[in-house]
Amino acid sequence: MAHTIIGVDPGKTAAIACLDLNGRVVHVEHARFAGFDWFVGKIRKLGTPVIIASDKKNSTHLIDRLGAAFGTKVYMPDADISVRRKEEMVVGICVSNMHERDALAAAITAYHAYENKFKQAEKLARESSYENIDKLKAMVVKKYSIHDTITSRKAGKRE
Repeated sequence: MAHTIIGVDPGKTAAIACLDLNGRVVHVEHARFAGFDWFVGKIRKLGTPVIIASDKKNSTHLIDRLGAAFGTKVYMPDADISVRRKEEMVVGICVSNMHERDALAAAITAYHAYENKFKQAEKLARESSYENIDKLKAMVVKKYSIHDTITSRKAGKRE
């Protein structure tokens, strides 16, 4: 299954947005009165999350629970993302409402926080003929060294 970045907007109307590790939008959806189980079910269908992201600087209980349930990094921006900035981020992307916009903005912000490391991982993987770039990017998020991951894989060690 593909590795993903998941943006979450909890609330009475909840939304989820999913990006692949190249920053492409995979899925955006919202639901009324959706809870923890709804999010878990959607996330499982979308792939293997490496980041659960919020658009707020302070995490909610739901986001923390999702991070713990999937053993993923929880990403929160240094400051709440403004409505204006969120709208700029999703220009040209079809979102149905402000909840989907907020979830997508969270995922995009998390992607940008790791974008340079992802590009570095891609470059080193190509130079080393390392084939599973998605897995390498996931390892980077988990704070593993790009070089050590490539070296241990080539040596036949478990990642």
